[in-house]
Amino acid sequence: MQKGVLNNKDMEYTYSRIQVDMPSMYMSRRAAEEKAPGERKGEKFMADKMFENNQVSIIGEIVSDFQFSHEVYGEGFYMMEVSVRRLSDCMDYIPVMVSERLINVEGDYIGKSVYIGGQFRSFNRHEEKKNRLVLSVFARELEVLDSDYDEDAANQIFLDGYICKEAIYRKTPLGREIADLLVAVNRSYGKSDYIPCICWGRNARFASTFEVGTHVQIWGRIQSRDYVKKLSETQVEQRTAYEVSVSKIEA
Repeated sequence: MQKGVLNNKDMEYTYSRIQVDMPSMYMSRRAAEEKAPGERKGEKFMADKMFENNQVSIIGEIVSDFQFSHEVYGEGFYMMEVSVRRLSDCMDYIPVMVSERLINVEGDYIGKSVYIGGQFRSFNRHEEKKNRLVLSVFARELEVLDSDYDEDAANQIFLDGYICKEAIYRKTPLGREIADLLVAVNRSYGKSDYIPCICWGRNARFASTFEVGTHVQIWGRIQSRDYVKKLSETQVEQRTAYEVSVSKIEA
């Protein structure tokens, strides 16, 4: 199957760590929890609310082995790749980070269908004096499935966050309107994920009016696309970008 490819100008999000002042969405409830007995109850509420800001559900096929990523307090985390079919029959190849406590990482699951629920997360990887934004789905739930599943519900994402970079609005050679956004989504412990999103048509025109700091809610799907990165006058490198293709946006 062909990998998902967009015939439009490539964007790569390479930048220093973005600093954004974002209003707290849950300050009043958190203050109430802090006054109540048991701080853990308040912390759990905040964690649950942060999870609601960033929800991903994908169903697809595991197409890679498990590659060790890192360990936290004795819990190992591994990367794998899941292919998800589009309605056009193209495939998106989505990187997924999974705990060894959710699946036997020593097993052979290539070709198996899997449901994954979690969050779309980012981190900055330092490369050659620059920070490169790296994106993956962090699995909170995982279930190996039978081969039959509802492909219409195979790739869904909801984000509740803030515009942290001026939108880039343009038209393709065929006249299709596109707007590229970078959305900051709050995570627990004062962290944020920075998620590139692409809007089309009327949504693109609407999104092009957003100012930095605008609160937005986004529904869509995660997609992958291949592009060529020019490293020097004589060197190029094939890379894959990941972004949210927006089907609905509210501000």
